[in-house]
Amino acid sequence: MNITLDRNEEQLTGLLNVHLDEADYSDAVEKQIKETSKKAQFKGFRPGKVPAGLVRKMYGKGILADEINRLLGQSVDSYLKDNNVKILGEPIPVPSDVDFDTAKAFDFQFELGLLPDFELPADQQLTIKRSAVSIDDATLAETNEQIVRQFGETTNPEASEANDYLMGKLKKAGEEGEGLSVLLPINKVTNGQEQFVGVKAGDTVTFDLSAAFGGDASAIRNFTGMSREEAAAVTGEYELVVEKINRTAAPEENQELFDKVFGPETVSSKEEYDAKIRETIQQNYDRESDNLVNRNLIDALIDNTTIQIPTEFFKKWLVRANEGKLDAVTVEQHYSDYERELKWSLIRNKVVEDMGLKVETDEIRNRVLDKILGQFGGGMQLTDEMRQGMVGFADNYLKQENGKNYVQEYEAILAEKVVEALRGKVVVTDEPVTAEEFRNQNEG
Repeated sequence: MNITLDRNEEQLTGLLNVHLDEADYSDAVEKQIKETSKKAQFKGFRPGKVPAGLVRKMYGKGILADEINRLLGQSVDSYLKDNNVKILGEPIPVPSDVDFDTAKAFDFQFELGLLPDFELPADQQLTIKRSAVSIDDATLAETNEQIVRQFGETTNPEASEANDYLMGKLKKAGEEGEGLSVLLPINKVTNGQEQFVGVKAGDTVTFDLSAAFGGDASAIRNFTGMSREEAAAVTGEYELVVEKINRTAAPEENQELFDKVFGPETVSSKEEYDAKIRETIQQNYDRESDNLVNRNLIDALIDNTTIQIPTEFFKKWLVRANEGKLDAVTVEQHYSDYERELKWSLIRNKVVEDMGLKVETDEIRNRVLDKILGQFGGGMQLTDEMRQGMVGFADNYLKQENGKNYVQEYEAILAEKVVEALRGKVVVTDEPVTAEEFRNQNEG
């Protein structure tokens, strides 16, 4: 056997040449023929007594092809590993005509996409802004409204009042079709609110949608479910066909409500209740802000890390690896996205290798257990017997889907560790913003 690699450093590609002689595969082929003769069943021969020559005649070509393919895969993998050749994806076989009937020696070639080494930006070189969100009165009021809708008593009155919700269908005036299903909070209308008061089921209200919300595209989106672009482009009159009026009476702020919202014995007074609401909102925004920092960190690293990619090979490999799902045209259209995903994958792998990051089985199991407990509100007290049962459930879950669940949890934990490690290598600066500013900045 002889393996050589011809490199094209300019295009970051390589051509791997593999030459096989008869001595490289003959013993393995003969062994497989003997094994097959023991199992083969031919009319006129007792089981296990089929002559090897007959098996060779009937199956020899297929056995030879299988053994050479096995030997090729093993040899190529070993060569790349032993010579520390870093490649993109997998080697792509160069098509060739192979004569398994008469040939004794064989030559094969494989295209490679080569990945040169790269360095991450120096520690503390990159600066990432983090939104330090302050909770304003409007955000607190919105949260309290949500609590009222969730825990208050809802009725369907005959005629609407200023704090009611109108359920119905919305469409552009004069257009055909049923329209969008919407739920209009009358008190969110900033202009012409009076035309929504006193209406009944079956009424149609014609109004200027943009003017009704003061041209606020965010408010229009929340009401209609339109995209940001659609909401910003809204003009002219719309029709709302009212189907039902919802009125929710605010629940009494007592221990019963406190327990429903936060769980038994978590808060015991109005002051503690209000403080807990603010704390919960703050935690949610802090979590969203940190998630945004992580996304921006990944983008900044991709943009500021020089990684050479064998572009043409990558495109070819994408089509081959996703046969039936991607074609060359689609790859070309979305190539920049694929390249960014690849660069982040390479950065992540480098961090894992350089910093020796690992994920233990106990971490994976505990992550699944936390998810299970989260379904019960997170405050559940477990006996040893209950915990053992949940551990068994978690282990079974991780074994399902042929281990796919295990791999998903493993990858999720590893990704978190990578980002956490990278956050220690950049400068994160807090930028004070209100909750409303944060929402407007990060509308999807």
